[in-house]
Amino acid sequence: MLTEDGKHLYVSYDEYNNLVEKLALKIHKSGWEFDIILCLARGGLRPGDVLSRIFDKPLAIMSTSSYRAEAGTVRGNLDIARYITTPKGEIAGKVLLVDDLADSGHTLKAVVEMLKTNYAPITELRSAVIWTKGMSIFQPDYSVEFLPSNPWIHQPFEGYDSLSAERLLDKWKL
Repeated sequence: MLTEDGKHLYVSYDEYNNLVEKLALKIHKSGWEFDIILCLARGGLRPGDVLSRIFDKPLAIMSTSSYRAEAGTVRGNLDIARYITTPKGEIAGKVLLVDDLADSGHTLKAVVEMLKTNYAPITELRSAVIWTKGMSIFQPDYSVEFLPSNPWIHQPFEGYDSLSAERLLDKWKL
């Protein structure tokens, strides 16, 4: 649900899951065949996992981080992992790069440039996200929702960002 001022988008688990399925349909309808999914952790883990199951493709993981401060709301320096975790040795062939959103677009742009420069075995690279914001400098190949007002997206699992193990013990009275 988008707030009246357009500054916040609240997404339920059902809405989130439906959007991931719509992303899968967009990719499928394009007719593009790919060999492996590379998801960007953390945001791309959930959609990457679901897409890996739907398309029956191996899932590789690359860790990136730029949103750390203020419970993940302030962008900092971009860190990209040196290595990709993959079940098939080296990442190669046609690769679908998955993240949750193209916010500023800086992460996706940097990762795409790094993959094209450092991973010659990749023969084709396409990107897929759930949301693309109007301010993004990167336009993914596949996206479900375009958000011209650039709202902050409140994903259904963000409550875990501020839930400590101690608070969880209190919740469950253990």
